[in-house]
Amino acid sequence: MLTKRVKSRIIGEHKVHEKDTGSAQVQIGMISRQIEELAAHLKKNPKDNHSRRGLLKMVSHRRRLLTYLKKKEPKEYEKLIKKLDLKR
Repeated sequence: MLTKRVKSRIIGEHKVHEKDTGSAQVQIGMISRQIEELAAHLKKNPKDNHSRRGLLKMVSHRRRLLTYLKKKEPKEYEKLIKKLDLKR
């Protein structure tokens, strides 16, 4: 679960314009952070299959957002991939 402080920091790093809170870049940043936290949880709790399912849903949602971003704004896609250090 992301706190308000963490969310606002992520939004600040990835926002496209001043009042941006829902662009693809911001959403990908939020989901990536949630994926990191959930992956750490699953390392401690390997039998937690409910959380594993949620993780897989988040990964597929992030993949769809990345595909959209690559199609609409390839330069922004490349910058985001490097910034988040994703393998694509």
